[in-house]
Amino acid sequence: MHEESATAVDQRGLAGEQAAVDVLYARVDTLRDEAGERLTEIRRTGPSGSPQNRSERDSFATLYEDRIAQLDAVEDRLCFGRLDLRDGENLYVGRIGLSDEEHAPLLTDWRAPAARAFYSATAANPGPVVNRRHLTTRHRVVTAIEDDVLDVEALRESGADASLAGEGALLAALGERRTGRMGDIVATIQAEQDEVIRAPMQGALVVQGGPGTGKTAVALHRAAYLLYHHRQQLESRGVLLIGPSRSFLNYIDHVLPSLGETGAVSTTMGGLVRGIDTSAIESDPIASLKGRTAMAEVIRMAVRERQRLPRADQEFRIDGRTVIIRRGDVKDAQLRARRDGKPHNRARKTFAKDMLGRLATQLMEQLDHSLGDDDRAEFERDVRDDKNIRVAINLCWLPVSPTQLLRDLFAKPHLLAYAAPSFSADERALLLRAPDSPFTDADVPLLDEAAELLGDMPNAAKRARDDVPSAEEVQYARDVIDSFGADSMIKVDAEVLAARMQSGPGRMSVAERAANDRTWAYGHVVVDEAQEISPMGWRMLLRRCPTRSFTIVGDVAQTTASAGTRWWPETMDPVFKDAWNLRELTVSYRIPAAVAEVAQSFAAAVGLPVSHLTAARDLDDAVAFTDTPEPSAAATRIAADHARRLGSTGGGLVAVIAPEQCLADLSRQLADAGAEDVAVVSARGAKGLEFDVVVVVDPAVIAERPGDLYVALTRSTQRLEVVHPGALPPGL
Repeated sequence: MHEESATAVDQRGLAGEQAAVDVLYARVDTLRDEAGERLTEIRRTGPSGSPQNRSERDSFATLYEDRIAQLDAVEDRLCFGRLDLRDGENLYVGRIGLSDEEHAPLLTDWRAPAARAFYSATAANPGPVVNRRHLTTRHRVVTAIEDDVLDVEALRESGADASLAGEGALLAALGERRTGRMGDIVATIQAEQDEVIRAPMQGALVVQGGPGTGKTAVALHRAAYLLYHHRQQLESRGVLLIGPSRSFLNYIDHVLPSLGETGAVSTTMGGLVRGIDTSAIESDPIASLKGRTAMAEVIRMAVRERQRLPRADQEFRIDGRTVIIRRGDVKDAQLRARRDGKPHNRARKTFAKDMLGRLATQLMEQLDHSLGDDDRAEFERDVRDDKNIRVAINLCWLPVSPTQLLRDLFAKPHLLAYAAPSFSADERALLLRAPDSPFTDADVPLLDEAAELLGDMPNAAKRARDDVPSAEEVQYARDVIDSFGADSMIKVDAEVLAARMQSGPGRMSVAERAANDRTWAYGHVVVDEAQEISPMGWRMLLRRCPTRSFTIVGDVAQTTASAGTRWWPETMDPVFKDAWNLRELTVSYRIPAAVAEVAQSFAAAVGLPVSHLTAARDLDDAVAFTDTPEPSAAATRIAADHARRLGSTGGGLVAVIAPEQCLADLSRQLADAGAEDVAVVSARGAKGLEFDVVVVVDPAVIAERPGDLYVALTRSTQRLEVVHPGALPPGL
């Protein structure tokens, strides 16, 4: 009888929540239809009218397109919670904010101050919240509800544990099969994660956390939160998201749109320098050397070497008269050009003009009478038109591209000796390579450093316009908004519209404008797997955000780069001085307890700087070891078996993580076994990713870089298989 009564209550709860969710989706449909109608109306007017009118229409068209894209992106799990407050009000929480036609609130954006209690309220400190309800939906159907009763007396009577908010919803989400794309955690954010997400946007926030603590998810949700609360400041400049690889960026690319945001630019460190293929792999000693901050001085000296003094004075004949390029004049002209502080290639024009003027003066003085400005200009043309003189002046201040500078520097021992006198002969020998050698990831910060010092080559395209709209442009945008009759379906202020109209009818997105402009300054930068960034890499990132507004997430125990970070203060203090602070995430939600125990045991045995880690869940038979003389064959069989099992029970992802030299052979064996869907990756390739089942092959070889094995051991959400031929690394 009691069970029947409970079931009836639960069904009434589901029915009531389904009705509320139906109202929310109906409002989304209405807004989407209205935005579509307005967009069609604007497009129907065609390209007629003045350029200004076309710019206004194009700007509004993009606003409606953005709004439709946002409404489409939040379709899944639009509403995921409800707060019951002491004053009797019910507050629904979801991905975006919604109001009815009378502007009464229907759904509260998860980032709004009113929604914070959904993540932070506890039984000990409930605030105005009596009950927190988690809604589980599939498509537009409410499939389950879960209540956290936050009244202290009621909680004590029930004996419930409030250590995890929405524990049932959280564990259900963690138990879902992997799909190859990262899911957001907006419905199950925990209190320690919420504190990081909502931290003030001041200086650099470093988030240290072990595997499975949700660092990446927290960083993405923080980006969405900052875009919501600092819209005017960030929308025109954008948020830059740096990931460790393109596969990682593909893995997370839909998270921000699902949170209602499209204002972030995602790329790798290599992607910040256009047109460079960094597929080649650098050895650890060379990568470590190139990552030092001392390389900044090496690049500066390499640029200075292009500003040369002739060995002796040089004489030239022009129309029977002699002019002399004197070493003293060259030195003086170079000093004048450097004094302006312009990049090398731009300052070259100042140097050349100065030298042409000096040579023209020599010609004029030989005529022994006064000449006017027109005569001087003619003499300067005579000097400039002389090919030999042009060559001589160019040799004194050579224009050069960043790529050519680096190719020459590492291919010519005498240049490297000049630019890097503080390096040992052995260190310089490490850097030498053939001039046609491909660039590597370690070269990217050096190329960026060179680009900063060199500037554009002569006749290079000008940078995209990024001016701040004037007061007049903002006022004009207000008038345009009034004339178009913009309503609540698009949230835009005059400053945003002015910035969009400012770029003209062919308006580029922030991502497109930033991609075309190496000197673009972002409003905020999010760096994932930040422990891998070298000191030279941090110099490169600081140029992208002079305000030093950063969210930095990583785990120093997972450092695999030879020039990476193993202790945050060592890296952050020189970069951010005292304008950074550290937060830690301590609960692992993704990794089963048994897997976490194995990984932590290995890390402790080899001295990795692991963070304190508590697993939020445990699974039976989560870890297995197989000792075999044929690890590749055993790994193929085990991975194929798991892939078939998962495929027959709803799907999931299986990965084999092995030493680099084994990857090709394992891929062929898995293909022969009909298991082409199994991912075969190195430990570094698996960084930041997660799989239902992970098969780690030959851990002793992977452990030659201890951080690599720690990464490999912490990628699974359900099952870890360790296949080894004989002895295991310490701690396993």
